[in-house]
Amino acid sequence: MTTCHETSPPAAATGSVLLVGNPNVGKSTLFNRLTGSRQRVMNAPGTTVELRVGTWQGAVTDLPGTYSLVSRTPDEQVVVDALDADPGAVAVVLLDATALSRSLYLLAQVGSRRPVVAAVTLLDVARSRGTDVDTERLSALLGIPVVGLDPRDGDTAGALAEAVTRACPVAGAPAASAATPLEEAERLFTWVQSVVEGLDAPPSIRRTRTDAVDSVLLNPWFGVPVFLALMWTLFELTTTAAAPLIALVDRGVQAVAAGARGVLPDGWFEGLLVNGVLIGVGTVLTFLPVLALVYVALALLEDSGYLARAGFLADRWMRVLGLDGRSMLPLVIGFGCNVPAVAATQTLPSARQRILTGLLVPWTTCAARLPVYILLAGVFFPERAGTAIFAMYLLSLLLVAVGGLVLRRTVFRDFGREPLLLVLPAYQRPRLRAIALSVCARVRSFALKAGRIIVITLTVMWALMAIPVGSGGGVEHSLYGRGAEAIAPAFAPAGFDDWHMSAALATGFVAKEVVVGSLAQSYSVDETETGAGSELGGALRATLTETSGGAPAAAALALMVFVLGYAPCLATVGEQLRRFGTRWTMAGIGIELAVAWVMAVVVFQVGALLTRLL
Repeated sequence: MTTCHETSPPAAATGSVLLVGNPNVGKSTLFNRLTGSRQRVMNAPGTTVELRVGTWQGAVTDLPGTYSLVSRTPDEQVVVDALDADPGAVAVVLLDATALSRSLYLLAQVGSRRPVVAAVTLLDVARSRGTDVDTERLSALLGIPVVGLDPRDGDTAGALAEAVTRACPVAGAPAASAATPLEEAERLFTWVQSVVEGLDAPPSIRRTRTDAVDSVLLNPWFGVPVFLALMWTLFELTTTAAAPLIALVDRGVQAVAAGARGVLPDGWFEGLLVNGVLIGVGTVLTFLPVLALVYVALALLEDSGYLARAGFLADRWMRVLGLDGRSMLPLVIGFGCNVPAVAATQTLPSARQRILTGLLVPWTTCAARLPVYILLAGVFFPERAGTAIFAMYLLSLLLVAVGGLVLRRTVFRDFGREPLLLVLPAYQRPRLRAIALSVCARVRSFALKAGRIIVITLTVMWALMAIPVGSGGGVEHSLYGRGAEAIAPAFAPAGFDDWHMSAALATGFVAKEVVVGSLAQSYSVDETETGAGSELGGALRATLTETSGGAPAAAALALMVFVLGYAPCLATVGEQLRRFGTRWTMAGIGIELAVAWVMAVVVFQVGALLTRLL
């Protein structure tokens, strides 16, 4: 068969390139190797679907993984839209040598409408299974350039770059017609079968190393303990492992702030620059180490081939929420820190599943809430502090479960859960350079996009605290304090309608770990002493005794519940805005505030009633 590159003029080598392929075929790994550090993360226009765009002999876009162009999901629709939006772009379709029929089905759909190049991956894995794909023969059958490559090595030989200049539509691929979807699929399968038969490749019959490992890791008796150990490791990364790095960054920021205070004259400019902008930048920087660690861990799991197995093992548990097993990873990470948990939703296969999981993440009680629990439990439940804190974690799990069920039956009722169908890729050794490039791009994207939101908001909050209202001094007599005083009555049914509490909760919206410090600052006491007999503890007990009508323990428990359920920290909101858009993020915050308020009111009213009866 005569191929088009023997009869047609070359395509422009500097035109745009679209990377298309099934999930787990090495598409993103190839993108990282081709673009290096010249890449950025963006959302497809009008969607929450994340795309990565880079430069390699021109613009190159890493499209979401898909098995067809039927466009049943937002991710598949983005692929279709991208192909239609730039008819002159060359589509590089990656073919999995271990599952050639499935990949050829997608190639036929793409190649019937535009110039394409086929890049065959996983050739070594196919060879180990007894199948050797002849790329030259495949090129003759398809009538397009076909190259064999390892995505982890990129295009070191330049074969892919040369093939792109000779791209053309697939010869003989069934063109789109007015046939029914079933008839169209049958035509495509017939064509795919003819190509596979033309290769005359023997079927894979050898038992591979992947098969041997899966016999252990997919066995419930051995695989589940390994899975739980990996989940525990991810949790530890967001808490214990990241803590020294976060502390180091924080000390550096504080040192810079102290130096700036020593140089700048006292006044508005110094306060704006140091307490507003610089502290905002510092807040962003402290999240970068934990994000980087989680990104690296996820990339290692995905590149090695284990991530799909983790989803398979967790699927039975996640069916309760109408999600599949892959949603387990972000939720587990959320108990350490909500920011990387929202970022981890990138591993989920569809935009709707990413949004639903991302809305549930803030109800996983992150480590930053723990100091608030410790303070209130130690002051109001000194004999049962551990039980009270443990109850918050149980309530967090209940919130995720019930919240997931309610959202699936209301807002996401159109999101039908289908049986989990996973293609388990072969195990392979991750390439650290490609992972490093991917992690750097994602961390940089968070710093530039979510970081901008955080810095602006913190600067505005500083300005509100710096604007005096009335003749008094301190936070209470600032515009911020007056605002906190104005919203305090909303918490009367929950038993803590006091400006100290509402001001602390407002600062908790920026970062939950500053709630304790904010309370100490508003009472002008030392925050390092937080026990039942401390000055801060006495002030809290006196305030809640007054606001609760003599049921301070019930009000304290209601406050703990509200801290658990209300809006996430500003960094999490920034990440949600970046990934899910304004509408979903604001809707999530509204739901969380409403649920937290209702729970706090119920807890206080029941607790106060029991206090009076007993």
